[in-house]
Amino acid sequence: MFTLKSSFLWSLWLAGAFSLPAQQPLQIAGPGLTRRKLHGRFLHITDIHPDPYYIADASQSSACHRKKPRKEEERSGYYGTPYSDCDSPFRLTNLTLDFLDKNWASEIDFVIWTGDNARHDNDRKLPRTLKEIYELNNVVATRMNDVFLSRGIPVVPSLGNNDVWPVGGCEYNDRDDPGNLQFDWLEVQLELFRGRGMQVWLSGHVPPSPGNYFDECYVRYVELSLRFQDTILGHLYGHMNNDHFFFVEAKDLDFSSDPEDAAQIDGTAQASAHDQLYDTLIKDFAELPKSGKKTEYADYAVVNVAPSVVPNPYLPSFRIFSYNVTGAGSELKKKKKKKEPKRKHGHRPGGGSRDKLCKEARYQDSWRCKLREPWHTDAEAPSRQNTLWSPLGYAQYYLPGERVMNKTHRPQFKLEYLTYRASALVPAEGDEYPVPPRHLPGSLRGGNGTGTKYTPYGMEDLTLGSWLRLARALGGGTKGKLRGRFRRYMYMSE
Repeated sequence: MFTLKSSFLWSLWLAGAFSLPAQQPLQIAGPGLTRRKLHGRFLHITDIHPDPYYIADASQSSACHRKKPRKEEERSGYYGTPYSDCDSPFRLTNLTLDFLDKNWASEIDFVIWTGDNARHDNDRKLPRTLKEIYELNNVVATRMNDVFLSRGIPVVPSLGNNDVWPVGGCEYNDRDDPGNLQFDWLEVQLELFRGRGMQVWLSGHVPPSPGNYFDECYVRYVELSLRFQDTILGHLYGHMNNDHFFFVEAKDLDFSSDPEDAAQIDGTAQASAHDQLYDTLIKDFAELPKSGKKTEYADYAVVNVAPSVVPNPYLPSFRIFSYNVTGAGSELKKKKKKKEPKRKHGHRPGGGSRDKLCKEARYQDSWRCKLREPWHTDAEAPSRQNTLWSPLGYAQYYLPGERVMNKTHRPQFKLEYLTYRASALVPAEGDEYPVPPRHLPGSLRGGNGTGTKYTPYGMEDLTLGSWLRLARALGGGTKGKLRGRFRRYMYMSE
């Protein structure tokens, strides 16, 4: 029996809170089980933020809650208000889930839903309450049940930062801290999954970065990500409301990585700080080992951050991923590539001065000094080589801004871009299309698309090596056109 299970930090909490059906692994076959056809696709949807007080034609300065403004450009739109601080009207939530119900629900295997289903607390005249947070989460969970769970499609949810009251810390000596309890639980799960030969996705709401996580929590996340690199397929997050990727790296565990000096990727002020985020990412990509030089793949994991449904501050969006359900492609790569040792043990974070520094009072009770487990990496793992369960690519869809504002025409989601090569859109005989042809523009349906309007990245797959190659191209300084496309997609500027 082959099993793929999606697992991550906060999924069990939300499932319990709303009494959703117990989640089961995706089964190919097994004793006493009905064979279920896998399409090799899943949906990632995040940051819906429905607002029950949203009013069309209201003032944007009132969070789109009241009074018509004098200037036309300051009015709220019918399906939402792009490039503003307003949240989603329920008609946008319904439009999005109706579109997925009609066009994608029968084409996917599971849903990763990364939270923030309550409105922002951005209107002092209408402060958000705990009761409202529960009610909004319940409304969205009910729609998820109607569209997906009722069809037998597993939905793996996360709590968002706007769905709960604050927790924090991960200080080593505070073992009952909620953050430590979550990481303790996650470590046990990863050990169990690895022992069973299972592959998992890690997912949650707030992306793991020095600017978003407490330092000690970030250290624990990075260490677990790299210790279980042979088990983790990828990392999927939301919260930032924009489209980007970045790496967690072994050097983040070094004592030289002072959190006050580290490059910060902070999700607290997305719209005003987007140039800072873009510049930070390009700088980090430029510091990666150059192509042709030895790269220690065991030292990296890639985090994918998806844009939001809420048009705050950009445009409504969702992603459809594809993944390998046949194992096709792995034999070819084995012939091309010299086989590395199956697993590497004994990797220790912290650098050569670790033992000396861990005797100092400021470090001796830090997680950097307590994490001493061996790391498990495998050059043939699905995160590193295209084989069974490997992520292959994604298609990103969005609502154009002028259509979101217009109340005379019901808008339709459009394809924004694909990570694939155009030729990969036509599968081998007997395989599923990574994107069903009816969802593609005519120029791509034969697999012979010209130009890079929809396929600017031309990625072979979404394994770690592919992400590192793209990051090097973006950081190399010679791919100005590619950088421009990357920046445009980050902020969904039309």
